[in-house]
Amino acid sequence: MLDGLANIAGPGLTRPNIAPEATFTAALSAASGQAVETLRNAEGLSLKALQGEADTREVVDAVMNAEQTLQAAIAIRDKIVSSYLEISRMAI
Repeated sequence: MLDGLANIAGPGLTRPNIAPEATFTAALSAASGQAVETLRNAEGLSLKALQGEADTREVVDAVMNAEQTLQAAIAIRDKIVSSYLEISRMAI
């Protein structure tokens, strides 16, 4: 299951460190925590660049990585919502 998350995320998002017997909730929590950390890193580097303390290449890499992470998070969210809607339409 985690392989699927890593494939959706692309090369910018690394696989979270989760035990194989972890629950879906734990996996999703770890992935979202890592995504937030990636976005915060890009924001911090951007602020340092504005102050003249960071290299432009580092900032561009961090922002591109954050963009890929955000796109992956949006794709995962969309899949979860569509799955929920499909399940809610099922007849019991």
